[in-house]
Amino acid sequence: MSASNGERPLAELRFLTVAEVASVMRVSKMTVYRLVHGGTLPAVRVGRSFRVPEQAVNDYLAGSFVETA
Repeated sequence: MSASNGERPLAELRFLTVAEVASVMRVSKMTVYRLVHGGTLPAVRVGRSFRVPEQAVNDYLAGSFVETA
């Protein structure tokens, strides 16, 4: 499988559970579920749970910085 479009091969992706994402972002699991269900944070459904690509969490956090005085 080649990653000609600049994306990492699937085998190299690291997925986080909702609890892990909540811990990294320092928010509740419910907040993570809202972000996933709202389409703000991409996720893959595995059985009855969700897995979020680690890079998606990093991208979300990087895009959320706010300049302060």
